[in-house]
Amino acid sequence: MAGRPVLHYCNARGRMEAVRWLLAAAGVQFEEKFLTSAEDLDRLRNDGSLMFQQVPMVEMDGMKLVQTRAILNYIATKYNLYGKDAKERALIDMYTEGMADLGELIITLPVGPPAQRNERIALIRDRAKDRYLPAFERVLKNHGQDYLVGNRLSRADIHVVELLYYVEELDPSLLTGFPLLQALKTRISNLPNVKKFLQPGSQRKPPLDEKVLEEARKIYKF
Repeated sequence: MAGRPVLHYCNARGRMEAVRWLLAAAGVQFEEKFLTSAEDLDRLRNDGSLMFQQVPMVEMDGMKLVQTRAILNYIATKYNLYGKDAKERALIDMYTEGMADLGELIITLPVGPPAQRNERIALIRDRAKDRYLPAFERVLKNHGQDYLVGNRLSRADIHVVELLYYVEELDPSLLTGFPLLQALKTRISNLPNVKKFLQPGSQRKPPLDEKVLEEARKIYKF
């Protein structure tokens, strides 16, 4: 078990799920130490583990990494999933930030006010169909390659496929009309490391349910 990254977060998707996806795609085994109470979070804060007093936090290579983008950048760099040069990294960053905008809307949907749920779902549908999915479909169409950047697997491919699974959970019809993205989803999902992560019993987390949401409220006090 020594040497494996250790992920500190609650037993839910949230901002840690992209980290799980990226580590899994890179073939990296990791441990998880779940926060189950506000006291668990306070303990990490009090012992100096959280630079900015918040999770996600990943213990890796002798560091206690916080801030989701910093964690993902480090993992992608370490496992050669961040392009071959500055131009490719810029494209990967640009695509990843776009995905994050839509992903944040989807991930935070369960924690928003119930009265606004239908309105937020409509916003997600509109943004997915009219802004984000067409943009990534165009990238694949314009360069005619199998992957988003440099015709090689990068974190951009992993993150967009994670996003496509979330979109599909919300409304499968949203992927209609985007054949290249559907093909990318199939291609990435069939990679051995990703395929294993998608199997039942893996460390991939299911959609947030009321029980997990209530536990998260107790931990983070929202």
